[in-house]
Amino acid sequence: MAASLLIKTLRSINNPNPIKALAGSSIRHLCSVAQAEQSDDSSSSFTFSPSSSGNNDEIYIKGPKKETASVTMPMSFMTGSIAGKRFYEQVSTREADDGNGWTVMLDYRTLKTPSKRPLKLPTLALAKAVGAEWEYQQIDGVRPFTMPLMKLACTALERVPLTRPKIIDHLMKKFNQDLVFCRAPDDNDLTSVVHERQVEKIDPLLNWLESEFGFKPVVYSSFFGGKQEDGLIKAVENLLKKTDDCELAAIDAITAAAHSLTIAIGIFRGKLQIEEAIELIRLEEDLQVDRWGLVEGGHDVDIADLRVQISSAVVFLGLSRRI
Repeated sequence: MAASLLIKTLRSINNPNPIKALAGSSIRHLCSVAQAEQSDDSSSSFTFSPSSSGNNDEIYIKGPKKETASVTMPMSFMTGSIAGKRFYEQVSTREADDGNGWTVMLDYRTLKTPSKRPLKLPTLALAKAVGAEWEYQQIDGVRPFTMPLMKLACTALERVPLTRPKIIDHLMKKFNQDLVFCRAPDDNDLTSVVHERQVEKIDPLLNWLESEFGFKPVVYSSFFGGKQEDGLIKAVENLLKKTDDCELAAIDAITAAAHSLTIAIGIFRGKLQIEEAIELIRLEEDLQVDRWGLVEGGHDVDIADLRVQISSAVVFLGLSRRI
């Protein structure tokens, strides 16, 4: 029947040559190509395409693409751009095949990291939270910037195991320039108010740091930082070395957002809550806002972004711990 329809179509263009050419099987032929590729399209239709070799005498028929049992996120997932349309309907969780951790399922597909490693999470609670981020995605596109827990999970599974010494070394290099060690001068009217608020809000954290590690932190007024005691530096470094991959990923994320390893350790050890940490991070800027006013589309966006970064890291830290 397909051959009959093809002949009728060729006849309808009033050109006998294509019919003769079609009859000459030594010159023209049909070639079907089945390609087993992962597909976001569930359509079972066939499409025609010219030969990749440039030979116009060949017609290739592409069959429906074969779906795979896993889905790998592209590298664009880690950059924040839209990673493509939503290709799944249901999100679920299940225990990993080896019994070591939990995985997220998109329909029947097992979710993988951008480098095609199985996304095995340490707790069911964290797997459900990551699954909730996938469930939230809209049909028109998967938006990685709305999935901070997924990003932290990929960091903990891929980046931290390979670069743990470099991460710790980077954190320790920034420790001497920690936000909470920098103190505004108290000898002029412009900065004395900031200095008083720092003494009120930050000194309790510095006193706690001394009680935890046995060394008094050094405060300074230079933007270039100062030098902390070797004993304090060594004690903090030993703490970081004892963390697991999820803990170090969370500490690194909080430190980057807060510009303070001390605040990150305070959250990690349970000294600071989310709102307390945000108050310390924004202490000087909030004083400026109180004095000069808030810039819409600027300060408010910065505050919202900071809340997301700190809160998601704290949630990730809590859900990743086995109780």
